[in-house]
Formats: sequence, structure tokens, C-alpha cells
Amino acid sequence: MDRVLKAARASGSLNLSNRSLKEVPNEVYKSLDAVGEGEKWWEAVELQKLILAHNSIESLKEDLRNLTQLSVLNISHNKLSHIPASIGELHLLKSLDVSFNSIFEIPAEIGSATSLIKFDCSNNQLKDLPSTLGRCLDLSELKASNNCFTSLPEDLQYCSKLNKLDVEGNKLKMLSENMISSWTRLTELNASKNMLSGIPESVGSLSRLIRLDLHRNRISSIPSSIMGCTSLMEFYMGSFHFHSFKTHLANLLFIGC
Repeated sequence: MDRVLKAARASGSLNLSNRSLKEVPNEVYKSLDAVGEGEKWWEAVELQKLILAHNSIESLKEDLRNLTQLSVLNISHNKLSHIPASIGELHLLKSLDVSFNSIFEIPAEIGSATSLIKFDCSNNQLKDLPSTLGRCLDLSELKASNNCFTSLPEDLQYCSKLNKLDVEGNKLKMLSENMISSWTRLTELNASKNMLSGIPESVGSLSRLIRLDLHRNRISSIPSSIMGCTSLMEFYMGSFHFHSFKTHLANLLFIGC
């Protein structure tokens, strides 16, 4: 472990995946404070990338705040039940992957991690997302599939740079008109396996949308505004039958599942 940590202080990257860890070694949180004897402290660099995937880690300490230069944190495939509030103090964090854990709640403080670009919280036990996530204005990729959401926070409309959204396998009953109309950069939207009863009229504002997956929902009609999705190449709706399908989608590719 000492050798790995020493290499991390030289490169700024630490990969401790697949090591059967039950907790994060304290030395990881200490960053440059742990520079050892014989090391040149002036050559050491702050930790920027931390990979802890595929272990048995049950918690992260609030000491996570010490890793002020961290831009990538991957702690997927562990046994986390929560994320420390100090995640919001990582102001340079761009990529956060906490997928495949047992997390019940994302702390509101995540809204202070305003550099966040990619966030993967899929395959957890989340009942909602904090509205403060809408403060992460640079967010371009959000993966939140296979949780227990019944709705998405309205403040997500402020994430206008959103490019990819995956909310498959939740309990969503609707997608907000305001949110959809704000995500004009969206190229991929997967809201399959939910409880949606319709498609917002504002879907027509998604002129960059390439892939739309809405299969296994309760949708019975397609709004004519969908013709505004001029980049759409893949549209998954399952085996439903629509009387007006040919009229609205004459120039689009429909793939049934």
C-alpha cells in the first residue's frame, strides 16, 4: 500500500479498485500531509483522481474535504449507504460515480460541487434527487437509472448543458415541460421502464436529440411537436400502436422493443 500511495503522490492518481477494502485507508484522506521520509515534498502533487470501485467500502469520512484538488471520484460497486456532506467542498470535482451501492439519499451539499460535469448515481435506493443539483450548471451527463424516483426536481431545468440523461427503471409519472424545454443540448434521453402517461409537448424543442427511449411506460399518444426533433435517429416506444404515427414520424426511424 505504501508503494501505491507514494506513486499516487507523484502522479496525482490513485487506483485502489478490486482490493477487498472495507474502508478507505486514512492515508488517502491525508493527501500531501502523508509525504514519507525520503520523498521530495516539493515534487509531490495533490490527489486529482481517486478510483475505489469494486470493494466493500461502507462509508466515506467527512475528511474527504481534504482532497481539495480532486476532479474524479469513482466509488461505484461498494456498500455505501450515504455520501458525506463534505462532497460539496470538492469544488474542482468534475466526475462523480457512486453507482451500484445502497445509497438512500444524496446530500443537498452536492449543489456546491459546481464544477460537476458527470454524475452517476444509478442502481441505488434513492427516492429523489436534491433540488440543489440544479446549481451544478456545467452538468452534462446524469445517470440515475434503477432507483425509486417518482419525480425529478424542477431545478434540474437550470442544468441547460445537459447532454445525456438516463432515468430508466424508476417510478416517474411525468417529465416536466419546463425541464424538457430547457435541455436544448440533449442528445440522449432514456426514460424507459417508468410510469409515464405522456410525452411533453416541449419535446419538440430538442432539435439535437438523437436517441429517445420511452419503452415500457403507459404512453398512449405522441405529440405532433416531436417533428421538431430533427436529429432523432432512434425512437424506442415498445409495441404500442398509434393511429397518427405515420403522420408525425414519417422521416424518423422507429425501433420497437
